[in-house]
Amino acid sequence: MRIIYREDQEQREHEALSPDAAFADESEGRARSAQPDILRNDYQRDRDKILHTKSFRRLSHKTQVFLAAEGDHFRTRLTHTLEVSQIARTIARALGLNEDLTEAISLGHDLGHTPFGHTGEDALSHCLARHRGIDPQSPQAALLYRHNEQSLRVVECIENGGKGLNLTPEVRDGILSHTGALRAETLEGRIVGTADRIAYVNHDIDDAIRAGILAEDDLPASTHAVLGPDHSSRIETLVLDMVETSAALDDIRMSDSVWNAMMELRSFLFAHVYQAPVVLAEVGKATYLITSLFDYYVEHTGEVPQEYRAISEGDDLRAVCDFVAGMTDRYAKNQFQQLFVPHSLHY
Repeated sequence: MRIIYREDQEQREHEALSPDAAFADESEGRARSAQPDILRNDYQRDRDKILHTKSFRRLSHKTQVFLAAEGDHFRTRLTHTLEVSQIARTIARALGLNEDLTEAISLGHDLGHTPFGHTGEDALSHCLARHRGIDPQSPQAALLYRHNEQSLRVVECIENGGKGLNLTPEVRDGILSHTGALRAETLEGRIVGTADRIAYVNHDIDDAIRAGILAEDDLPASTHAVLGPDHSSRIETLVLDMVETSAALDDIRMSDSVWNAMMELRSFLFAHVYQAPVVLAEVGKATYLITSLFDYYVEHTGEVPQEYRAISEGDDLRAVCDFVAGMTDRYAKNQFQQLFVPHSLHY
C-alpha cells in the first residue's frame, strides 16, 4: 500500500482537474504563514479547520425555517449545510473543478447564521439599527447584519480564541460571496452560491410538505413542467442543467428556463411558506426573544462572555451581536427563560 502525500495530491490535481480549477498549490497563501501539512493540501486543511469549530457544531441546533417544528426530520442549519456541500461537490466533480475547495466553502458558508434562521438575522439588524440611532425599517438597517459577513467574521476573528482560523483567501472569498451580493473569484465559490439556492428551495418545499403547509400538487404547474414532478427530479434537473450550461459557457450558470423556474419556486415559497400563518406565529415569538436578549446584554455588557468583549475592540454592540448571533435556538430560549421568566414558572 502506497502513501499519497500532499505533494502527490497536488500533482494529481494538475493532472486530473480542468485548467479553470483553483489548484491548492497555487493558493494566494494564508495571512499568517503555516507549515505545510504532510498529508493534506491547503483546502483540505481549511475544510478540517471549519469542521472542528464550535460554530460548526452549533449549526445542529440552529433552525432552518420551521422554528418550532415537531419531529426529528425537519432541516437544521447543519443538515442544510451538508446538503449544500453534497450538491456543490457533485457539480464541481462533474466540471473538473476543485472538490476540496468547494467542500471547504460549503461547510463554512453559514457559520454566521443566527438562531431562528433569517428571523434572527432580521431581528439583529433591527436591534443594531435602533441602538445606533438608525431607522430599523430603512434600507441601511438591513445592511447592519448579514450572515455571510458574520460567517467571514467567525472564521477570521471569533474562532480559535479570537485568532481566527487563518484560512486561505479562496475559502474566505467563497464564504463571503455565497449570497450572490458579490461574485466569487473562483468558479468553486460560484458553485456554492448556486448550490445554496438549489438546496434551500428544494428542502424548504420538502419540509413544508412534511409540516402540512403544502402538497406537491400545490406547486406551480409551470415549474413542474420544467423541473420535474417531485423533490428528486427537481434536484437532478437543476444540477444537470447547471453542469451542462456551465461547461458550454465556461462559467457557472444555469439555462434561463431552469433558473427562472427555480426562482419562481423561490417566490412561491416566500408567498406560501415563509409568510404562512403557522410560520409567522413563531417568527413573532423569535423576534421578541432575540430583541429582549440583545437589549438585556446591551444594558449588562459585563455578562457577555469575555471572549466576545475581547475581540470587539471596545464596541459593546459588536460584542453583544457576536454573542447573540452565535447562540443556538435552545441556548437562546434557555437564556430568555433564565433572565425573564420567574423561577417558579420554570419547568
